[in-house]
Amino acid sequence: MKQKVYFKTFGCRTNVYDSQVMMSALKEYDITQDESEADIVVINSCTVTNGADTHVRSYISQLQKKSDAKVFLTGCGAHTKGKSLLEQQKVFGVFGQSQKEKIDTMLQKEQPFYDPGDLNYIDKSVVDSFVGKSRAFIKVQEGCSFRCSYCIIPFVRGDARSMDEKLIIEQVTKLGANGFGEFILTGTNVGSYGKDTNSSLAKLMKKLSQIRGVRRIRLGSVEPIQIDDEFKEILDEPWLEKHLHIALQHTSPEMLKLMNRRNLYNQDRELFALLAQKGFALGTDFITGHPGETPEIWKEALENFKEFPLTHIHAFTYSKRDGTKSTLLKPEVSGKIAKERLHQIEEIVKQNNYNFRKNFKGNLTVLVESYKDGLYHGLDQHFNKIVIDSEEDLVGNWIEIENFEVKEDANYAKVI
Repeated sequence: MKQKVYFKTFGCRTNVYDSQVMMSALKEYDITQDESEADIVVINSCTVTNGADTHVRSYISQLQKKSDAKVFLTGCGAHTKGKSLLEQQKVFGVFGQSQKEKIDTMLQKEQPFYDPGDLNYIDKSVVDSFVGKSRAFIKVQEGCSFRCSYCIIPFVRGDARSMDEKLIIEQVTKLGANGFGEFILTGTNVGSYGKDTNSSLAKLMKKLSQIRGVRRIRLGSVEPIQIDDEFKEILDEPWLEKHLHIALQHTSPEMLKLMNRRNLYNQDRELFALLAQKGFALGTDFITGHPGETPEIWKEALENFKEFPLTHIHAFTYSKRDGTKSTLLKPEVSGKIAKERLHQIEEIVKQNNYNFRKNFKGNLTVLVESYKDGLYHGLDQHFNKIVIDSEEDLVGNWIEIENFEVKEDANYAKVI
């Protein structure tokens, strides 16, 4: 019998995609979604903060208390903490992202090893199925050429480089034929796609939208400066999800300079106002408690933040990332204050989201993803959750919902 491999994925959608690449490349082993029956556990790690490293270490420690599975580490953490975890015998082997298509070879090694691979690689594999998913993640680029002061990612993923357009189209074509209708374009810095190949994200999306089976295209996080005039031309297309996640990171001009960001507050505010007028739900990334965030700067940032029509947020308190410039900046902000500021903006966005759902007049186009506790769960075109009561089996179906009840945590509907 083949040994069973369990994949534990931390971090971003790019890691989700990379795990699927490994699953597709696995030939000599069987995949299990039950950690308890695994002979081998592959950890696809995140290292965006010191806290992310801690989560990975904690998982390894818990796993070793209850399992004899052989543990391998890959992902971004392979480059920052891989050697130390190997030396401490916490893992059997460590390999970089460029080695994921050779996963059979990696797992068959008989001696402990450290193989970080090549930071300039680009994927050439085609994923035609996604284990346990109703939506398909499509990686369109790798790496980031920005150098934000708090971020380690360019040093563990390399500079921005685009995937081969032909491979992307081939992948979406195969997935569309296999029944997938929603495609999430992902990467380390999605909006940089095409900058090195005389193309653009907008051009790519137009081509993908014409592929049979494609119903909805959603983007991972993009930068404000990447919503350019060409991108604005596709904002009214029916296949573009009415939700965009645009990374601000902060709303104080002074903090944006300290963070070495490329976006500008006034331009950001104008962009978000335009998108809101077009009916988009809008999400962002935001860091509170970054060094240099004085009470005066925070007061200004909070007032500025209220000007943005945000409906979704991925906010987190600053966490030191060894090897980045931000660790040298002063004054530091206490964790308690950073959390208070985090809760302030989360409450604002929570209320904004509720108001957005209350004020929306129209049908919800929903891809039903799962069934739990007698109810179906899915996401609408605004990336809002909807819970559905139905006697039919709706998992994997696209449905139009005209009548729904707006509650604080989600929208609710009954489908007869």
